[in-house]
Amino acid sequence: MSEKDLLYNTILARSFSKNEQKRLGYGAFIASLFFVFTLCTFFKPYLSPLPIVESQLSVDVGLRMLRISETHKPKALSSSNYTTSQNNITSNTTNTQRLNDTSLPKNHSDSFNRTTPTLISKEQVISDGNMMEETVKCKKQSRTEVCELNGDVRVHGKSATILTAITSAFSGNTTWHMRPYARKRDPGAMNNVREWTVKLDKNAERLENANFSRCVTNHSVPAIVFSLGGYSMNNFHAFADIVVPLFTTARRFNGEVQFLVTNKNQAWINKFKEILRSLSNYDLIHIDDEDETHCFPTVIVGLKIHPEYFRELTIDSSFSEYSMSDFRRFLRDAYSLRNAAVDLRRRKPRIMILSRAGSRAFTNADEIANAAGETGFEVVVAEASTGLARFAETVNSCDVMLGVHGAGLTNMVFLPENAVVVQILPIGGFEWLAETDFGRPAKGMNLRYLEYKIAAEESSLVRKYGRDHEIVRDPSAVIKRGWMAFKSTYLVQNVTVDINRFKPVLAKAFELLQKQSM
Repeated sequence: MSEKDLLYNTILARSFSKNEQKRLGYGAFIASLFFVFTLCTFFKPYLSPLPIVESQLSVDVGLRMLRISETHKPKALSSSNYTTSQNNITSNTTNTQRLNDTSLPKNHSDSFNRTTPTLISKEQVISDGNMMEETVKCKKQSRTEVCELNGDVRVHGKSATILTAITSAFSGNTTWHMRPYARKRDPGAMNNVREWTVKLDKNAERLENANFSRCVTNHSVPAIVFSLGGYSMNNFHAFADIVVPLFTTARRFNGEVQFLVTNKNQAWINKFKEILRSLSNYDLIHIDDEDETHCFPTVIVGLKIHPEYFRELTIDSSFSEYSMSDFRRFLRDAYSLRNAAVDLRRRKPRIMILSRAGSRAFTNADEIANAAGETGFEVVVAEASTGLARFAETVNSCDVMLGVHGAGLTNMVFLPENAVVVQILPIGGFEWLAETDFGRPAKGMNLRYLEYKIAAEESSLVRKYGRDHEIVRDPSAVIKRGWMAFKSTYLVQNVTVDINRFKPVLAKAFELLQKQSM
């Protein structure tokens, strides 16, 4: 008798045919799957949400912080929309260069969950089963966290604590920590941002305890908690990290919103007072100083920003109800700017040459101004050191802005539609920074963008080190040594523009404006 026949002559085999045995086997397998599925469903509420692993470009943290120059400095890539036969004028070039080195520090990959064992993963919503009213809604993104708390929300500034009463059971984490500044993966910024504790409590009576007093001030409007720490005193970061995100977060309330500022910064408040007044009808509160409890129907902790990490000065309408056109229209209203778009029907085009008192300054600004005048421009030479309202008006009166890579170029937000931005790139591998910080954003603002990459002979570094020195000959070797090497070498150079080499750029800018006027 074969092995096959022996197997068949079992008790089971005597009771069932071969086909019946197969059906029994299939049934047992399906029953096992169902049992496992039931177990997973039953125990799912007791499992903590898994952390989200968000992808990030491997870029040295210091080089990503290139905008820390004046006080801090901007990022970028290579650039623009128009090309000419001159190899020193670029526009929409595809030669993007990444400043490669080490990735972000692992210990700073998630400042949202510094001290709690679990975290809000992507988005969690706590709702009343009958009313379907969203009580807490939090979003965790690559560069920010934003929580919207609704109902009985109490804010205590001295302890940096926000308590929210919830009306239904919630199996997830009920306490977490947030730093309300939109650059969470940058330790240099986040170390200067106060950490806040957000707590959910199903028992509203427990909110009335010795450690957290009863409501002293009741507000009828929503509140937004945001920080003026980080890199807020750098003009680029002031707009990229605070002003643009504050606009996208607060605009929907039409002024009926209370700002709660953490990390008090009076100089910032004075500089941007027109924007703050245009977004809120109420005097802002320096919440860190408040020892009394403020109560609100809604509190938003953090500011909304474009979810992609390297999208600066950008509002993507697919992620927001607003656009950069809406933001620039808002700025024109806030500062009473007259020019919505370039109009050359009755005048010569006007060019602004941004001067700088420190590094990356033009050493021959007068020659550049003369060349621009010969091209047909009316010339304005200005430094962004006056009050913002006055400088915004000057920028808005111009049709071209020209400057070396730096935070001053952020003022392009005040240019009229179809104006031209000309960015001068020093030597040292600024292409990626140039595109990210100003090239791509300019196009998103409906501005024309041109780029001029200086030759080694136009940099003060040649006179200091010589043409054959590694710093001049091979910037990539310096970049590999990290941020401090880059900063101490390439952010301190000045620029002497070769006028003959630069004239085609001026001619191209003039041509773009003339075409726009036809």
